[in-house]
Amino acid sequence: MVAIGSTPEMAAAVYATMARNLAVVRRRLGRPLTLADKILLGHLDDPEHQELEPGKSYLLVRPDRVVFQDVLGQTGLLQFMQTRREKVAVPATIHCDHLIQARVEGASDLRESLAENKEVYDFLRSAAAKYGLGFWGPGAGIIHQVVLEQYAFPGELIIGTDSHTPNAGGLGACAVGVGGADAVEVIAGLPWEVLYPKHIAVYLTGSMSGWTAPKDVILYVAGQLTVSGGTNAIVEYIGPGARTISATGKATITNMGAELGATTSMFPADEHMAKYLRATGKSDLVPLIQQNQHMLEPDKEVEADPGKYYDRVIELDLSRLEPYIVGPHSPDRARPISKLAAEVADAKNGFIDEISVALIGSCTNSSYEDMSRAAEIAEQAKAHGLKAAAPFLVTPGSEQVRATIERDGQMQSLKDINGTVLANACGPCIGQWRRSVAADAVPNTIVTSYNRNFPRRNDGSPTTMNFIGSPEIVTAFALAKRLSFNPLTDTLTGADGKAFRLDPPRPAPEVPARGFDPGLATYVAPPEDGSGIKLEVAPNSERLQLMEPWPAWDGKDFVEMPVLIKTQGKTTTDHISPAGPWLRYRGHLDKFSDNMFMGATNAFNGEAGTGFNVLTGEKGQPIGQIARVYKAHGIRWVAVGDDNYGEGSSREHAALSPRLLGGAAVIARSFARIHESNLKKQGLLALTFQNPADYDRIRADDRISLVGLQAMAPGQPVECRIKHADGTSETLRLNHTFSASQLEWFRKGSALNLFHH
Repeated sequence: MVAIGSTPEMAAAVYATMARNLAVVRRRLGRPLTLADKILLGHLDDPEHQELEPGKSYLLVRPDRVVFQDVLGQTGLLQFMQTRREKVAVPATIHCDHLIQARVEGASDLRESLAENKEVYDFLRSAAAKYGLGFWGPGAGIIHQVVLEQYAFPGELIIGTDSHTPNAGGLGACAVGVGGADAVEVIAGLPWEVLYPKHIAVYLTGSMSGWTAPKDVILYVAGQLTVSGGTNAIVEYIGPGARTISATGKATITNMGAELGATTSMFPADEHMAKYLRATGKSDLVPLIQQNQHMLEPDKEVEADPGKYYDRVIELDLSRLEPYIVGPHSPDRARPISKLAAEVADAKNGFIDEISVALIGSCTNSSYEDMSRAAEIAEQAKAHGLKAAAPFLVTPGSEQVRATIERDGQMQSLKDINGTVLANACGPCIGQWRRSVAADAVPNTIVTSYNRNFPRRNDGSPTTMNFIGSPEIVTAFALAKRLSFNPLTDTLTGADGKAFRLDPPRPAPEVPARGFDPGLATYVAPPEDGSGIKLEVAPNSERLQLMEPWPAWDGKDFVEMPVLIKTQGKTTTDHISPAGPWLRYRGHLDKFSDNMFMGATNAFNGEAGTGFNVLTGEKGQPIGQIARVYKAHGIRWVAVGDDNYGEGSSREHAALSPRLLGGAAVIARSFARIHESNLKKQGLLALTFQNPADYDRIRADDRISLVGLQAMAPGQPVECRIKHADGTSETLRLNHTFSASQLEWFRKGSALNLFHH
């Protein structure tokens, strides 16, 4: 098999650069370094002059690799075409995983997807060939799993257009999810700009046993840190316990760190990573890693006294950790499984005990180790004559995992209890799930081993409640069909009528004894010279639309703008820019933008996705339609948001659609990191209320003016004048986090427009 992943030459070059940069950084800082500092600062573009204040300075760094999934890959490459470059400046790949729907089972679902999405796949394949990107075709697997298998190694800096890119932290990479524009700039040769993150440590001692799995570590940490507690911080898992977890177990933990809003999460290099690299055909990287171990773990002083070097330290004894379940509707609603039955019994929670579907796998939890442990639970059930009592769906994370568990029998064990195997793709985890029952109006419980569980996330239904646990616990739930079931204490009834208790799964192999089976080849390497390749986009296409640069700012203040919407409560990028049925239009910005704010609750009317048109006086119109009316009249508008506005997926369209439909600014109580950056990249003003309570001052028929924009400067608030319909007015101050170079993005109309001037 041709090696397509990271080579020893690449790793050696990365370590040489890090060593040079860290010599400068150590001289300047004169203090011991954490792991995140070593890798991030080891990739600085200009270590001598870079400002180095955590939480304040914007770092300019040089990523080693950029990865795109197929949805943001479309707008990513359409934007890259605007830069007029002939080839990507850093190694990059595209992975087709988001567009494959879960309908019946893997093989037929993949066939239908190839037919339905042919135009998009053809465009991506030819654009990859033209510009020098590797192309992983549909069926290859979920981007994060393929990156772990093929590309990640300790010390590597990776950015990816998907918020779960931190999965590669399981192999010691500093892997960060970004919006599309960041990735486009890097493949166009610019450094990547990221706020210097703060430092959080999770200090692990002991080791896991019994039912406890790596998933429980992150479910526990999510309960501690909440969905915004990691914002603009890197979480490092350190201490002796960190060295007891398999590489894929570590990846589960770092993957779901996205749910805390963390920039990324990572582990120090260790023997478990070496074992996984050897099993995936990269044994030649191991000696290099061992020679550079000092750069791939925190300094000894840091681990000896973490309280002194991290902004926050969470201590966790793995020996005492019990399985956790989080949900519904938010990944930080956490409790140990021993407390769940009482919550289910308490009517005021409104939880439904009966489980309608159990789903395992996904990019978070479909490793060889995960599937082996789930298969062992299935085998115990089979021995007692039981099958899954609830529909049981299995999503392999990659073709390599699928082929290997097919060869080694775990797949058969899961099928024997009536498991249905879906395509190697994101599927139900991202809303690409065509549920046969219209669960729409009915509250129902699903249990998954996924990472996100916001309402509508999986099946488009607001009433579906998703509880997340480890694959082995979810498999046990599938057998019991009850959320109140605790496999550690409760019994099942076998086919013979006798009660029995499941044994905890035995420790499973981290990697297959006989190595991985690569399965069907789906990788297409780019040709040496792709300059002759023509990119076709049909002018009447529903799926793809060439992108034009945004117009530059005209230098004038934004005056008397209507408030398009004031979102109330949780506003994720999925509320601003829903996926599901809209995913097919992701490459056609105009068609896609009809969904803008469709899922967001409007504080002015308490409804999702509708608002008041101040020009026509009409109520209850779809927000996207109102925006188009304002735009047609040449009127810029402003959106107002609540706390942690734009949390969740890195969905760049949540910034592209407001830009297309005439938005000028978003004013929120606070922003999630990726979304704030995406708004700035597209030339929108991202502003926050100096006093969060000022949010309450904004009314449905206000006109808002942002003045003094010519003089806008880093750290200086913006003046906001509100004109109420009753003739009164008030003035507020709004904060922003624009650096001097980011203000240029606003003035030029977008970050990408820097290429055109």
